[in-house]
Amino acid sequence: MRFFPWGFWLLCVASAPARGDSGSKARSCAEVRQLYGAKGFSLSGVPQAEISGEHLRICPQGYTCCTSEMEENFANKSRSEFEAMLKEAGRSVQTTLTAQHRSFDSYFQDLLNKSEKALYDAFPSMYGELYTQNMKVFKDLYSELRRYYRGSNINLEEALNEFWTRLLERLFKLMNPQYHITDEYLDCMVKHAEQHKPFGEVPRDLKVKATRAFIAARSYAQGFLVGSDVVKKVSQVSLSHECTRAIMKLMYCPHCRGMSSVKPCNNYCLNVVKGCLANQADLNTEWKYLMDSLVVVADRIDGPYNVDTVIGTIHMRIAEAISNLQENKDSITAKVFQGCGNPKISTKGSSSEDKKRRGKVALEAKSSAQALEMLVLDAKGNLTALKTYWITLPGSLCSKKVMTSSVADDKCWNGMTKASYLPEVMGDGLANQINNPEVEVDITKPDMTIRQQIMQLKIMTNRLGNANIGNDVDFQDASDDMSGSGSGDSCPDDVCGKRLSKSPSTRQPETHAIPKQSGHGINGASSRSLPSAFLLFLSVAFIAAQHLWR
Repeated sequence: MRFFPWGFWLLCVASAPARGDSGSKARSCAEVRQLYGAKGFSLSGVPQAEISGEHLRICPQGYTCCTSEMEENFANKSRSEFEAMLKEAGRSVQTTLTAQHRSFDSYFQDLLNKSEKALYDAFPSMYGELYTQNMKVFKDLYSELRRYYRGSNINLEEALNEFWTRLLERLFKLMNPQYHITDEYLDCMVKHAEQHKPFGEVPRDLKVKATRAFIAARSYAQGFLVGSDVVKKVSQVSLSHECTRAIMKLMYCPHCRGMSSVKPCNNYCLNVVKGCLANQADLNTEWKYLMDSLVVVADRIDGPYNVDTVIGTIHMRIAEAISNLQENKDSITAKVFQGCGNPKISTKGSSSEDKKRRGKVALEAKSSAQALEMLVLDAKGNLTALKTYWITLPGSLCSKKVMTSSVADDKCWNGMTKASYLPEVMGDGLANQINNPEVEVDITKPDMTIRQQIMQLKIMTNRLGNANIGNDVDFQDASDDMSGSGSGDSCPDDVCGKRLSKSPSTRQPETHAIPKQSGHGINGASSRSLPSAFLLFLSVAFIAAQHLWR
């Protein structure tokens, strides 16, 4: 036992708080006092020189310039500052996506407005009463097109079919004013006339092209808003208690240790931030799919779907259709009379205005193809830059906000002192944080808000995938999409939509059997308690036997 005094002395020496670089003389806390005051805290009770740090709960318990109250205040401050960093980074992405949406929305609405105005300007002189008595039909068409684009639950093909049917009924009556045509006769007329294509190929051609263009435009515009909304909601997710402690240790513990001029080691910062943003990084896969899908649909809008030409010339296609009907009026009327019988003669007589042959007015469509091309190029550049946002966020925050050290590894703050940081940098995402040395992360409990946003990204990518192949989708009812059928495991480089169902409106939500956990819990608990009860019984019996033997 003679070695005991020496061993005890060595143990005391080893456990004594380190004093840093200043030897036995306590260092001044002037820098910390200045920082503390600058953060808006009272300097009352702030040490003038270092004190013993056994009271610290987050920072290393060596000599320190921080009291317990200061440590708590710094921890709260670091939390609010880090949350502000996240929101600022998120606002930058939101601004970019919102600006892209605003630019395209303005372009598309302007395109539709110009087409409608051109129709209103030209049709009165071209068709006279054929137009003036049926203005509502045309207004209703453009109103329906706008409602569809803005996300209303409208079947666009049905809306276009309804327009042509109503227009045919009105024009047939106006072109045959000498007859009394009832609603029943019109129903018969429509059935027979459609077989003979009174408007030529215009309705079918416009339906195909306009439907694809509107589906693509609506999904494209919606995609930017969904992306922006996801970033906004994720930026509001609060930090965990473990993250707050780690951020405090990263940002303010060096000040408490009298090392205000020492910046955090970069790898140390990365591990802290990756641990704090583990759930956010899991957005990466679906976020990339959304960005890629927007790029693909952008190419469609400026390419095969030719939004500029299709939407900007709707009025011209309608004029072409009316001209076809006028030119084939006699043959169409004869075929209708043959199929439906001759209607009764009207007692009102005919209008001389209707008998006049209207001269053709040249309709022009001012192309804005160059403007669309520039919009698409700008959008594609921004979308490509944002693809890796969630996994590059930790590095961006560490280098631009936390201002990590760029000097030699042995001259930075490693969480304990000024020295090199040895642990390896963790991977991205929740699963990779199981061995994070800086932040304790429970990988079995993902953040539900972020999981919901991952689902929103899947839903929007699904919509864009369908838009890319010309399939209509319902923006108001997302119940089918909420099935989560998009696995997110793969996405082709050219068309992300191919990994999705081609009939989203008919898909049924997937259901999964949920085990009766309560039953299992009861059975499991009772089975596990049997050995303990049995041992307790044996113990009581043994004590009782001993007592009797005595």
